[in-house]
Amino acid sequence: MMENHLTYESAYAELQQIAADIENETITVDQLAEKVKRAALLIEYCQARLRSTEAEVSKIIGQLE
Repeated sequence: MMENHLTYESAYAELQQIAADIENETITVDQLAEKVKRAALLIEYCQARLRSTEAEVSKIIGQLE
């Protein structure tokens, strides 16, 4: 379950940080699995937010037509 305060922007920023940490090898092997698991949750959250927003926009456009 995602945190209530999480936004698309904060999730995306955290994903970028995880990617940078992995690229720069600033995380240990022990942390890697945890970071990848967290990244998967963040990606799932971002995709859900995009789908939700797309549906809302389509509904609004449909009402305007």
